[in-house]
Amino acid sequence: MSRGKLNRREFLGLMAAGAAGLAGCSAFAAKKRLSGPNIVFILADDLGYGDIGCYNGESKVATPNLDKLAREGIRFTDAHSSSTVCTPTRYSLLTGRMAFRTGMRGVFTGVGGPCMIEEGRLTLPQMLRDKGYATAMFGKWHIGMTFFDKQGKPINQNGLEPVKRIDYSRAIPDSPIHRGFDEFFGTVCCPTTDWLYAYVRGDRVPVPPTGIVDRTDLPKHPYSRDNRPGMIAPGYNLEEVDLVFFEKSRQFLRRHVKENPDKPFFLFHSAQAVHLPSFPADRFKGRTKAGPHGDFIFELDYIVGELMKTLDELGVAENTLIMFSSDNGPEVTSVINMRKDYRHDGARPWRGMKRDQWEGGHRVPLIARWPGKIKPGTTTAQTVSLTDVMATCAAVVGSKLPDDAAEDSFDMLGVLLGTQGDKPVRRYTLQQTISLALAIRRGQWKYLDHKGSGGNSYRSENMKPFALPEKAPDAPGQLYNLETDPGETTNLYFEHPEIVKELKSQLDRYVAAGRSAPERK
Repeated sequence: MSRGKLNRREFLGLMAAGAAGLAGCSAFAAKKRLSGPNIVFILADDLGYGDIGCYNGESKVATPNLDKLAREGIRFTDAHSSSTVCTPTRYSLLTGRMAFRTGMRGVFTGVGGPCMIEEGRLTLPQMLRDKGYATAMFGKWHIGMTFFDKQGKPINQNGLEPVKRIDYSRAIPDSPIHRGFDEFFGTVCCPTTDWLYAYVRGDRVPVPPTGIVDRTDLPKHPYSRDNRPGMIAPGYNLEEVDLVFFEKSRQFLRRHVKENPDKPFFLFHSAQAVHLPSFPADRFKGRTKAGPHGDFIFELDYIVGELMKTLDELGVAENTLIMFSSDNGPEVTSVINMRKDYRHDGARPWRGMKRDQWEGGHRVPLIARWPGKIKPGTTTAQTVSLTDVMATCAAVVGSKLPDDAAEDSFDMLGVLLGTQGDKPVRRYTLQQTISLALAIRRGQWKYLDHKGSGGNSYRSENMKPFALPEKAPDAPGQLYNLETDPGETTNLYFEHPEIVKELKSQLDRYVAAGRSAPERK
């Protein structure tokens, strides 16, 4: 090129090079906009508020890794699963929407379906994937999948007989990889309970079951009696399930950081622990003085610690937001026997347990750590729900949620960052039970729009010792002041009719409106 004036060809060449350079800068800028913290959400199963040391000073099970996570981050003392049982909570966590709005009652077992998450509904992983995240899930799904028989007809039924009719050569059209996850390895329902004991990879069952599970050599104790005689695949070890899930999560982390170090990831680790039956792996048996269920809690804590260690080893912990919680309160059998045999109370200090609308059924641990963003050793009494995870993650990555998504999700990022102050994240909080009985909370006031627990029957012999005298037996609903009566012992329905009217009216409005979060413009 001469040092004089540029000829036309040289000028056009420079312009093209400049345009390419600008395009490269734009691509780089877009990449920078897409980048964000890695996000790991670990969901325990049936882990109670009182099962963790940092929540219960009288816990008989050591949970050093969860305690460490709390010391390094923020611990919520008034966090709630959206439901008192697993299937609806998982739906709400991944959609930001209360599950009662679907009309689905109960929970799935075996090959029940179809998937509760409607096709086309924006999910948490899809929202993150749209922002450039790799998304992966390992563990228990339990939100429904569609299997087909030999004639190509959808089965979508619970129980053993439907499992026997599955044609495993056919793909599952509504598995997690069709609801926002790039990768999935896990189980359809509860991995050691619900009729189909086989793993799903993507949308296929790579190793189908061949016969009925032989329970002869399985542990036998008060915490082992939730293992249905379902069909089992060769090599499927009922006592190693959680370690399989952990290894898959660890492999994903290592592979992703090696192959895509500049791409953020979302990992949803959905544990089997500590859902009954309590089948800790061999290496954890006898590790506590609280029996097999205590050992199972200890195994869960170990896995959390190993995932944290993996993030450290890979050098990504500093740019990773970790959240840990549970899908509902502790199981009835666990609570009764752990109280009796080991003086350990997984529901402490609350009334009720899994399936109950009282606090023990849905007040759950929630711990988050984000180095440099969340102040270590923080505790907050903000009332939040697991439905809020979606709006919070949207705020973290700068995603604008559409108005027809996350209808019950509130942004709690300000609480994590310490900028929220005393301003409530949400004025009202909805709850539901397995029977779709509803409740609503405002501040210290909690209104149950039904009689009784909404879940368990306290007339049965094993529950009678935990029944409390009903102070207002003629009341159609229940009103409690959690500030003065955290044990929900005194129904104030007739003492405060104006509060009952307000909360009942607000509940009805939220049900009719199809949302409790403000409309998004």
